[in-house]
Amino acid sequence: MNFGEAIRSGFMNYINFKDRSSRSAFWWWELFALIAATLLSIIDTALFGWDNTTGPLNSLFNLVAFIPTLALGVRRLHDTDRSGWWMLLIFLPLIGMIVLIIWWCKPTQLGPNRFGPMPADYYRQNGVGDADF
Repeated sequence: MNFGEAIRSGFMNYINFKDRSSRSAFWWWELFALIAATLLSIIDTALFGWDNTTGPLNSLFNLVAFIPTLALGVRRLHDTDRSGWWMLLIFLPLIGMIVLIIWWCKPTQLGPNRFGPMPADYYRQNGVGDADF
């Protein structure tokens, strides 16, 4: 999955909390969110004089991207055969975030698991060929 596909997939599946998501889809989305938030913070500061985190454009983007980001995190945990409820670790300062990042970096669990079949883009990113899904 490339950068554009990941953004499109993130917004198209913004309320999908039940399937699986590949590492590439997750990390491309995170890169998009980081770049967009940074650019919008710069624009907020330049145009409105707001500080970097509370400007209107950045706040609007964070509101729009919150649910897709949460859904992608849950689907990424599903891809490693973990329940989405593990996302609650985010509320444990530092340790919870470290554990989640380690799990998000884990490779796709091969074959189907209790959350569904492997992500279709897994085959393309590993040079196996396109999947017939």
